[in-house]
Amino acid sequence: MQLGLIGLGKMGGNMRERIRRAGHTVIGYDRNTEVSDVKSLEELVEKLEAPRTVWVMVPAGTATQGVIDELKDLLSEGDTVVDGGNSRWTDDEKHAAELGVKGIGFVDAGVSGGVWGLQNGYALMVGGDKEHVDRLRPIFDALKPEGPYGYVHAGRVGAGHFSKMVHNGIEYAMMQAYAEGWELLEKVKSVDNVREVFRSWQEGTVIRSWLLDLTVNALDEDEHLDKLRGYAEDSGEGRWTVEAAIDNAVPLPAITASLFARFASRQDDSPQMKMIAALRNQFGGHAVEKKG
Repeated sequence: MQLGLIGLGKMGGNMRERIRRAGHTVIGYDRNTEVSDVKSLEELVEKLEAPRTVWVMVPAGTATQGVIDELKDLLSEGDTVVDGGNSRWTDDEKHAAELGVKGIGFVDAGVSGGVWGLQNGYALMVGGDKEHVDRLRPIFDALKPEGPYGYVHAGRVGAGHFSKMVHNGIEYAMMQAYAEGWELLEKVKSVDNVREVFRSWQEGTVIRSWLLDLTVNALDEDEHLDKLRGYAEDSGEGRWTVEAAIDNAVPLPAITASLFARFASRQDDSPQMKMIAALRNQFGGHAVEKKG
């Protein structure tokens, strides 16, 4: 299958490589000419055979809207656009309507896998009409992990990004729990090998997970996280999750508390946020703030 891919950053570049390894043709465009296969969106569209499929992997909001606006004028009836970034689900509905006027299909794909996706595969949560989603299955199969799991057609347009948003909200709460436990263990005098306590949990315990494995990786690199400042950003999806909970009268005390803990990190050098920052760097390559 042939695919145009816009945005070749940490995620997009690795996704291009994984899709190519599966035998598909990917033509990538990025403003960074060193990684781009073509010089413009116009050239990318010209090189694709109809019906075209273009996957967008750029930051949510203004950047995504700008690309959608350009593609609306470049693509034709029967083509399909996939938004694989972290867009808000309400934007998906808007983009589907804008493209639909010209007969262009739209699919939203929540993508999880971070910097490890090339090696391990990406979990995909997809929203859109069945006819558009089914046509893209070869690409989804190339991206997903081996085995029966890691892909779901979650529902209509917006369902993919809504599911990914909830996934990220859960991620916030899980990281916060590991961070709180780590700070408490570091605080008491009786425990003098906190890193190995975390390592011991990797087998046989009910709290073992990939995030726990990444916690151990972070502690192997900096045993007491002395090199990090206790500051952690939020991607925006945690906020959207809490807003959606309010709109639907669903109590989310753990996720909400984890979001507010990140806000607190911007006031003090929080020990817990050192671990949150370290974990975000481990799974997503997100920047950390070093001391000094």
